[in-house]
Amino acid sequence: MHVNRVRRARTRPAAALTGLAVTALLGTAFATAPSAGAAPQAPAAAAPACSAAYQIEQTLDGGTTWRMCWHYNTLSGLVLDDVSYQPKSEPKPIRVLTSARLAQVHVPYDDGETEYDDVTGTDFGQALQALRPAECPGGTIKTVKVPDRGNVAGLCATTRARGHAYRLHDDESTGGRGKLYSAQGKDLLVYTVNKASWYEYITEWRFSSDGTITSNVGATGSLSPYDYKGTDGKGWPIGKGASAYAESHSHNVFWRLNFGLDGSSKSKIEQYDSKVTAPRGNGSPTTKTTRTPVTKELAGDAANMRWWRVVSTAGKNKDGHPRSYEFVPGRSAKFPGRSFTKHDLYFTEYNKCEQYASNNPASNCGGASVDKWVGGQALKNPIAWVNIGFHHIARDEDQQPMPVHWQGFSLAPRDVTAMSPLTPADLANQNGEPPLGR
Repeated sequence: MHVNRVRRARTRPAAALTGLAVTALLGTAFATAPSAGAAPQAPAAAAPACSAAYQIEQTLDGGTTWRMCWHYNTLSGLVLDDVSYQPKSEPKPIRVLTSARLAQVHVPYDDGETEYDDVTGTDFGQALQALRPAECPGGTIKTVKVPDRGNVAGLCATTRARGHAYRLHDDESTGGRGKLYSAQGKDLLVYTVNKASWYEYITEWRFSSDGTITSNVGATGSLSPYDYKGTDGKGWPIGKGASAYAESHSHNVFWRLNFGLDGSSKSKIEQYDSKVTAPRGNGSPTTKTTRTPVTKELAGDAANMRWWRVVSTAGKNKDGHPRSYEFVPGRSAKFPGRSFTKHDLYFTEYNKCEQYASNNPASNCGGASVDKWVGGQALKNPIAWVNIGFHHIARDEDQQPMPVHWQGFSLAPRDVTAMSPLTPADLANQNGEPPLGR
């Protein structure tokens, strides 16, 4: 069973905060270093700052190349470092993230009797699962050295089809010449599986050829056999009749993102809100969008037609627009029962000891959860904390084993390149307002 956050003291491995080296190179589908003929690169956008043994590099459809380092942490598991993105039209990699990882999986049960912090309160990092070849189709399974356990073949790096990358039938109805532009896309997929008692969590990162980064956590494994007492409206009957009521609970997953756009930590944060005004007379509704600079630490709440982006202060695309990444949250059931789960997105100023969204191990952080760190400090090196919740009301189909339920978010490129990085060559002159009769 989990360690009970309310009733029992936690134990943590002595090496919990140590980043661990990967012991082997990625396979032939994943290059480990730039070719000898590669063009010189500026220091701010150089290849990942790690040896070949720690690098992942993959070129996808359309010529887009993703590069990154990775290491393993015995609390949060997989950590990605120095993530960069290079479309075929760019002379050098564009740095996106300095680091990215899980920051907590908070699991409170509806009856209020049990509550877990699966990342910092269980053996999440220690319980890295070994993967079999069938679990990493077409890819490479790498070995991770886990303290007190030894080597675990626990990291998959592969590619996976995602369907249409784009489609345009440039026919006569739009002034075109009848040509069809269509392409199928693939993603670079990097993932691990960690066990927390009966649950198993798949930590997945996807990197797309259009510059999008998507992170999902998938929960699978089993429902806890100790939590079948939810007959008071806090559970759902599983099995024959109405005798075994699986206790309902939440999975509040947090990610910690340290951006390094164009090699600089000094990013800006902006919030956008759109307001729709009812039509006047026989007119149509109008919509106005307002930009609000976020200059101080923020506990942000999602709202209709609201979004945030992180903006580079060190680089612009070829159109002269600052590069940025937009937060695109997936479906979320926000849990209001704890102060740190009441908000969807936090921006805090970088502080070395602020590492986990709740039950933070460091004792000198001015509080043990992310909400306590939003104190009005000016944002110069902002850290983003994404909170995506899922209220798990069990069903008959959750046994046995339990199908994966996913929760996550995306980072969508906004003005990172002047045009789509997948633009076909004969449309490359159509930047800005498309020409009529093309």
